[in-house]
Amino acid sequence: MDKNSKIYIAGHKGMVGSAISRGLHEKGYTKIIGRTIEELDLTNQQAVADFFENEKPDYVVLAAAKVGGIMANDTYRAQFIYENLMIEANVIHQAYLHGVKKLLFLGSSCIYPKNAPQPLKEEYLLTGALEQTNEPYAIAKIAGIKMCESYYRQYGCNFISVMPTNLYGPNDNYNLETSHVLPAIIRKMHLSRCFETANWDGISKDLAKRPITGINENSSKEEILNTMKKFGIQIETNDNSADPVTRHASRVTRHASPVTTPVTLTLWGTGQVFREFMHVNDMAAACIKIMEEINMDDLVTRHPSRVTAFINIGTGKDQTIAEIAALAGKVVGFTGNIRWDSTKPDGALKKLMDTGRLRALGVSEFIPLKEGIRMVYDQYLSQNQ
Repeated sequence: MDKNSKIYIAGHKGMVGSAISRGLHEKGYTKIIGRTIEELDLTNQQAVADFFENEKPDYVVLAAAKVGGIMANDTYRAQFIYENLMIEANVIHQAYLHGVKKLLFLGSSCIYPKNAPQPLKEEYLLTGALEQTNEPYAIAKIAGIKMCESYYRQYGCNFISVMPTNLYGPNDNYNLETSHVLPAIIRKMHLSRCFETANWDGISKDLAKRPITGINENSSKEEILNTMKKFGIQIETNDNSADPVTRHASRVTRHASPVTTPVTLTLWGTGQVFREFMHVNDMAAACIKIMEEINMDDLVTRHPSRVTAFINIGTGKDQTIAEIAALAGKVVGFTGNIRWDSTKPDGALKKLMDTGRLRALGVSEFIPLKEGIRMVYDQYLSQNQ
């Protein structure tokens, strides 16, 4: 890519799009464009067509999507499949019609079958049933992959797909009703720590920055405590007060300031499923390298199968959710009990990405998870000031 090329990042305000935008700016690309959802509704076919006609981008990064955690995916199933299909169809088709030189489509590790062998290799796509809780989202992302592949095979379009693992980092979504697992854990740990130390000023600042349905910084303590119970944060009066549906209780140990109030944090599932997490800055660097160095012709030549013309992006390492929660607890300083509600869904047992293709491109160094959590938590605290 030429440094003066016009690059359109769909979803430039989101965690992924903003990270790629930062990375491109740091490398000297000067003509990066984006539109907010208020400025351009990507589900509107005519609006997208008008945008491409007016702007005529040379390159496109399709990072826009409707995303959320396990609860959001399972609750808003129709919205997840409809909005993501419309976004992909509109942007990919207009990129073809307007001669875009290269498009990078970002999918998700949830595209793989629930019971696929581990680690997940690109050729495992479409070899089995999907995880039921996020099936609509996964189907939409698979459609995006197949659109890129089909537009290449029929029209010769240089449209490449990449499948990032679970991501975290700046501009993440901390809404407790729609967030992914790691930002939700970090925020719940933070609020729980505030309750432990009777830091109502910290709770007020948090709610002022990120209100929760039904409460904000002006709500009474009773209203706040009652709402927090819905998200698993419970101030305890004795060690036996936890709901009987919870199990697998664990203790987070850390030298911290004296605890004034015992708090139990209940998280969804058993805590025993494995997840891989990658800092979004690492993902962005990998995406930019692929945009600069890899074309669809190269990818298909190396991997001629019709279902493998994309690249996994991940660290190649995973941990249980319980281990990740304990790690976040140490960073935040939460010293209370963590309990696991096994009546809530876990999702797939394991989703570790095979990163052989990525390593072959020379991408193998990543931010360690504990360091990455510390980075995002420091930013989280600074935003609450």
